[in-house]
Amino acid sequence: MDIIDALNWRYATKRMTGEKLPQEKVEKILEALRLSASSMGIQPYTVLVIENPELRKQLKAVAYNQPQIVESSHLLVFAAWTDLTEKHVDKYIDNIAKIRNETKESLSGFKEMMMGTVNSLTPEQKHNWAARQTYIALGTALSAAALEQVDSTPMEGFIPEEFDKILNLKEKGLKSVALMALGYRDVVNDTLAKKKKVRRCKEELFIRL
Repeated sequence: MDIIDALNWRYATKRMTGEKLPQEKVEKILEALRLSASSMGIQPYTVLVIENPELRKQLKAVAYNQPQIVESSHLLVFAAWTDLTEKHVDKYIDNIAKIRNETKESLSGFKEMMMGTVNSLTPEQKHNWAARQTYIALGTALSAAALEQVDSTPMEGFIPEEFDKILNLKEKGLKSVALMALGYRDVVNDTLAKKKKVRRCKEELFIRL
């Protein structure tokens, strides 16, 4: 299946069967997410991969009782960093130096540029920027899931403050931003399962200059 066929196949699944996904498919989707694009490459977020059924019951109660929270095989919680500091930048620079076999001195200009960007932002702007980065990763994961013939649902319908409490995110320097349920569509109970995808036509969507 090519990418266009996969994207035509996927939809925001409203009901799932509860069947467990093969672990190799889960790992492939997570690896695609890990490799996702990110501004400056720093990936200012953490993704919680939740399978625990009791924990998911608690989360469902603060996600407007949406069934995908418990019917999915895995629930991903995208949580953005609440702050971005020189310590984060130093860790990232160390990782670049290690993976690319470069000296930290050779990366000093890049670090200076990053710190200039970071220091120009207010705490609220830092978090908003980090939150936007999570959506890039979410989009990558949705496409990867479709290529693996795994159903998915991106979700914003939840109470972030309550998720943060249940998952102890504040203590981790994180705030929940978005969710993604992974599983298999329930074709009997999901009324959208057999409906055609509706999207704007390309003549309306694109302006070519």
